[in-house]
Amino acid sequence: MVQAKIIRLILKLELSLRDNFNQINLALYLNRPFRYIFVVTYFFCILNASGQDKNTIDSLENAYLTQNLTALEQMTVLRNLAVDHPDPSTSLLYSNKLLALAKSQNSSKYIFAALQQKGNALKLKGDLSAALEVFMEGAVLAENNQNNELLGGFYVSVADVYSFMDNGSNTILYYKKAIETLKDLEDKSYYAAALENLGDEYSLNMARPDSALVYFEKSGKLWEQLGNKQGLAYNMGNKGLAYAQLQRPVEAESNIVQAISMLVELGDYYAISVYLTYMSDIFFEKGDFESALTYANSSLTLAKKYGLKDQIADAYLKLSELNEFEGRLQPSLDSYKNYVAYRDSVKSISEAQAMAEIIRERDEARNQKELDVAEQEKRNQRNVSIGIAVALVLIGLLAFGLFRRNQFISKTKKIIEDERNRSDELLLNILPEQTAIELKNSGRVEAKLHEDVSVLFSDFKGYTNYAEDLSPEMLVKSISFYFSEFDNIIEKYGLEKIKTIGDAYMCAGGLPHPDGDHARKITLAAQEMIEFVTSVKKDVSKDYANFDIRIGISSGPVVAGVVGSKKFAYDIWGDTVNVASRMESMSEVGRINISEPTYNIIKSNFQCEDRGHFEVKNRGKLNMYFVNSVLIEA
Repeated sequence: MVQAKIIRLILKLELSLRDNFNQINLALYLNRPFRYIFVVTYFFCILNASGQDKNTIDSLENAYLTQNLTALEQMTVLRNLAVDHPDPSTSLLYSNKLLALAKSQNSSKYIFAALQQKGNALKLKGDLSAALEVFMEGAVLAENNQNNELLGGFYVSVADVYSFMDNGSNTILYYKKAIETLKDLEDKSYYAAALENLGDEYSLNMARPDSALVYFEKSGKLWEQLGNKQGLAYNMGNKGLAYAQLQRPVEAESNIVQAISMLVELGDYYAISVYLTYMSDIFFEKGDFESALTYANSSLTLAKKYGLKDQIADAYLKLSELNEFEGRLQPSLDSYKNYVAYRDSVKSISEAQAMAEIIRERDEARNQKELDVAEQEKRNQRNVSIGIAVALVLIGLLAFGLFRRNQFISKTKKIIEDERNRSDELLLNILPEQTAIELKNSGRVEAKLHEDVSVLFSDFKGYTNYAEDLSPEMLVKSISFYFSEFDNIIEKYGLEKIKTIGDAYMCAGGLPHPDGDHARKITLAAQEMIEFVTSVKKDVSKDYANFDIRIGISSGPVVAGVVGSKKFAYDIWGDTVNVASRMESMSEVGRINISEPTYNIIKSNFQCEDRGHFEVKNRGKLNMYFVNSVLIEA
């Protein structure tokens, strides 16, 4: 019965696609992918605007080009064109025109609208680094204007881009910033959307469905209170995906079916495409291959119809997996090639060009100071010579002045030297020494491939509940206490700390300098981290919160580089990082969960427990192992 209901909904959707292709609300899809519901369209009062058909867009373009419009009328027309034009390149053109005109008219309302639509267009084109810069600029302006609605919207847009970049830590950071900014607004729609998106990130990208359901329950109640059908539809679908991860197929299927039914009525095609892919997963797990293939093909057709690049990639990947399972090797290979092509078109690694420019400007300013001091010295010398020629009686006074001048020069040079040393020390605190030297010498840092690295992720089980119950002071004090000891442990083993975000701690071994013993060292460090957390829990005299820790490790190649423009940071990317994160999320309390590449390196040093195969999103089934004890001390 459920399958028949889904098929009827798909047929109804296909009729809608044929009859209403030009009526789709393009504004919604320029503003967010499926998991970022309402995000900024709410903040600019265009959420309920219907998409423009071709005749309407042509009329707007003709009015802008040929009619004598006032500045306000021009800005209104440009905003509508930027929001509604189906071509992201043309939308970007109109966004830039709107931004220039709004700045000339000092219209903050239209400046914010232009920045949002420009960022949306760049994101849709796959230029994620440029989109991130635009959204960050909008966030700064919103903060300066003390407008929390706009600030929260831009924070969600920033999180959106980081999610596409697979930068989970920054994605969570900016969702939580958005939630904190929006929670006290009178209209709870913004707050509910941010909660929904954070839960979705935990579910889809971090494989933590238990945490996701906590946020979905909160947002679901708000959508119901607000009577928001689209919010409720996404909430039902998101819960379904979380239940699917928790191996609760009946609840998963029920929720997703209800979500698709509601979204067909609303005409929300991106979300339907995503849910169809997950319905394919559910039926594949049931052993119904033909139904799974039908849903995957339906998702691909719909995504292609509306140019939804990331969902086209997901659908191709699912078709590749299904065909491989059935032994259809050539169709599987063709689908996988298409997946790689679409995936690579929307991924990018940010470089540190802006940061290098700031450092170059700093050095130029210092050089200018030294030139000014030298010029002042020349002027003083000329004055001394003139004074001696005019009257010898001024020799004593001039000598005294010369002494004071030399004192001034010495002090100035010392100040410049101290500032240079301080800057160098700060740089070394932020970046590895080799990376800092490269930045100073060339003004930029090239991303580097490290072929053999081990990556460790850890987090505290139940941290979300602790964060709600503890005072902010105690929470910060406790996290600082644990992370400080973790820093000591990884320094002991010569590892490199990458970053922390919330309760997550990330480090790596084997970079920036190669180390053939990185896997063993990082495993020993992981054991000491667990022992430390356990000892704190047993020591009742410690005035800190007690946590349970879980750790994941994987080994392989990574790309390392510097990101950011003002607050820059050393970071790493790649499949090894993603697998290490999955190892952590699928570990257990007090255990170290490692991937097969890491196990193959350390199996002669440690006694390990084979956990078998586990299904991992977008990775298929992976072997996992628990590390139990040390066999050999090298």
